[in-house]
Parts: sequence; structure tokens; C-alpha cells
Amino acid sequence: MAFEGLSEKLQGAFKKLTGKGKISEQNIKEAMRDVRMALLEADVNYTVVKDFIKQVTERSVGEKVISTLNPGQQFIKIVNEELTRLMGGSVAKLTWSPSVPTIYMLCGLQGAGKTTMAGKLALNLLKQNKKPLLAACDIYRPAAISQLKIVGEQVGVPVFDKGTQDPVKTAKEAVEYARYYGQDVLIIDTAGRLHVDEQLMDELRRMKEAVRPQEILLVVDAMTGQDAVNVAKSFNDLLNIDGVIVTKLDGDARGGAALSVRAVTGKPIKFAGVGEKLSDLEPFHPDRMASRILGMGDMMTLIEKATEAYDLKNAAKQEKAKQKAPADLDLEDYLEQMQQMKKMGSLQSVLGMLPGVGAKLKDVEISDDVMKKPEAIIRSMTPQERHHPEVLNASRRKRIARGAGVTVQDVNQLIRQYEQARQMVKSMMGNKRQAFRKLRSLGQ
Repeated sequence: MAFEGLSEKLQGAFKKLTGKGKISEQNIKEAMRDVRMALLEADVNYTVVKDFIKQVTERSVGEKVISTLNPGQQFIKIVNEELTRLMGGSVAKLTWSPSVPTIYMLCGLQGAGKTTMAGKLALNLLKQNKKPLLAACDIYRPAAISQLKIVGEQVGVPVFDKGTQDPVKTAKEAVEYARYYGQDVLIIDTAGRLHVDEQLMDELRRMKEAVRPQEILLVVDAMTGQDAVNVAKSFNDLLNIDGVIVTKLDGDARGGAALSVRAVTGKPIKFAGVGEKLSDLEPFHPDRMASRILGMGDMMTLIEKATEAYDLKNAAKQEKAKQKAPADLDLEDYLEQMQQMKKMGSLQSVLGMLPGVGAKLKDVEISDDVMKKPEAIIRSMTPQERHHPEVLNASRRKRIARGAGVTVQDVNQLIRQYEQARQMVKSMMGNKRQAFRKLRSLGQ
């Protein structure tokens, strides 16, 4: 995951202040030397690092330690606030045009992931009850139009294309098409190059003048590191972009681009691509990203993912399951909980959002296949066996193992895990009842 190296080194710098009686100029200098090296190694722009170090040092030296915090915690608090400020301070949302359609023009270099991002953005807007239309205006890259059509089909969004005619003319016709058919958002997928050149910029300038997009969104690849910042500056100087979308933040990117782009261009990062699935697009929250970098986790995003994953069609069923006694929670309920968790994204990304867990997962590869085996085992059971696990004797377990293509030991392990989960729920509910009885007795 991005920022792993940076997160680890920053936490090492913070440890040097742990146990100190106060924040002195000397121990701040020592810590900031480590922070500077960590940021530069993460491919953060040198000028950005210099300004960041200056801000943190000025705030830290002579800072009185709050009674509830030790010097290390106080320093982390300052770094957290400055990281948040560096990345924009607050979430920057898309703006909307007063007239239909609202036009978003995606631009960037070839290979940044514009076409896939067009589909991700369209899916994101569909969830907001918008009616997006995709426009295929990349006529140079082989199969670019076909790729956009496939992406559009996957997310259920129509694609407007006119083959290899002038892309500017296609964009203008797409606006009229969207207006006529009531598509309230138009997302234009433009051509890219392997580098910034005059021909590319001239075409984008002409398109901007022809359709007057509400926002020009630059798609940059986090994996390109410092080059992403240079690309962002070039596009901004020539097109005056409105925002940035950073892709591949789930990969091995060092993360420097996300920390530098906002400071260098003055334009906000609006979205982050965090996976290969078309649903793997998150609004960019500077405060939450700062928390992730500092190893504090990201509980708000985790809660939002859980809320989105919650299937409204199963709301009544889930509510009924909650009202069951722990002893009544069966393997059918266990399977449903696994299904809900899968909707939240990859297991590695979900666990990485838990405070203090991200750094521990650095060298651990967690495959999403870990849930496939338990699912196969439960699906190989009869309805009676799912609802009454106590009937699972040796012969039944052998039959289930054959049906799921696993060993009897795998089946036994699943049953043990299920029993442990049921006991945990029982214990939690028991503690709740005990606390309630205690409160009630105090009120008498």
C-alpha cells in the first residue's frame, strides 16, 4: 500500500520524543531530520518538504505540552495538522453547472488510467442518482474507444462515440446528445501522450473552448512519483485545471505525489483510485489520509464502506438476526456477514484502515481468497445443516468436504471459527445485560 515506508519512518521519528519532559529545540531538530528524510524518500517535492519542515518546526519549538498529551503525542498532533493542511485541509467536492449537462473533462498522460477512471467516476455519480454519459474522445490510442465501451457496459452507462472524427467535434456533439436525451452529466475521456507535447495541449485547449467544461480533472498516476507533480504543473499552467484524481494509491507508490500535487498546483485532489474494481474510488479526505500516514487508521472511511455495503434488501433479515439469542446465530448468518464484508473492498485495505494495524501488515500479504474456502464449505451444506450446526457429525463433515473440494480439517476449522464468533457475541451481549442491570440497580 502507498505510504507504508513513510508511515513507518515517521512513527520511528515520533518514538524519539516519547518520554521527553518537554519539546525542546534540540529534540525537535533531531525528529525533523528524520521526518525530512522520510518525506524525501517518499518522493515528496523538495520545495514542499522544505516548507513543511519549516512550518512544523516553528509550531513545535517552545510549544507547551497539553496536560493530556506527552511531547511525542503533541508532536504527532502538529504533524497531523500540517499534513492535512498540505493536502488541502478539507475535502473538495465536484461542482455542478446550473445548466444541463454538467461537463467533466478528464485529461492526463497515456497510461495514467483515464479511461478506467471515467468509468469509476460515472459509477460514483450513478450512486448519487445522476444520469451520466461517457464521451469517447481518444482517437489515437488503439482500442481506446472499445475499452471505454466495455467500461461503460460494466457500470451501466451509455457511451457516445463518433469513431475517428475530430475529437473536438465529437465532444460538441456529445453535449448536444446529452442535452437532448436528458443525461445530466457528461464525462469526456480525452487522449493522452507519453509526455506533454504541443499537439496534445492544443487539442485539449480547443476542446475546453468548444464545450466549456464545468471542471477539468487531471488524472495522475501515483506510481510515477515526482514526475506526477511535474505533469500536474504542466497541465495546470496550460489548462488551469480544477482538480486532480490520483490513481493507484493502493499499489506500491511511495505517496509523494499525493502530498505534493496540492502544494505545487494549488488545485485540490478530489478523488483517489484505491483498487482495480470500478467501485474502488474514494473522495479524497486530507484529514483521513493524514491519519492513515501516521498509523492512526481511518475509521470514518471504514464506517462509510460498511454503511454502503449494507444491503437494504436484507435490512429486515439482518434486524431479525440481531434479535436472535447468540445460541440461535447459525451458519447462514455467518455466511451473510462474510458477504457483507466482501462488499467493503479487499481484506487488506479494510484491515489497513484500523488504527495501528496498517504498519503491522507491511510485510503480510493477505489474499481475498481467504473467504472463498469458508463460503464453499457453507454452501456445500444442506439448509438444515446451516441452521442446525449441531447435527454436523463425522460422516456429514466428510460429505461437505468432498462437495467443497477441501479437507475435513478445513471443515472442522470453520466450525471452530463459527463457535468462537458465537461465543464472542454471547459474551458481548452478556456484558451489555450486566451493565444494564447495574445501572438499573443504581437508579433504585
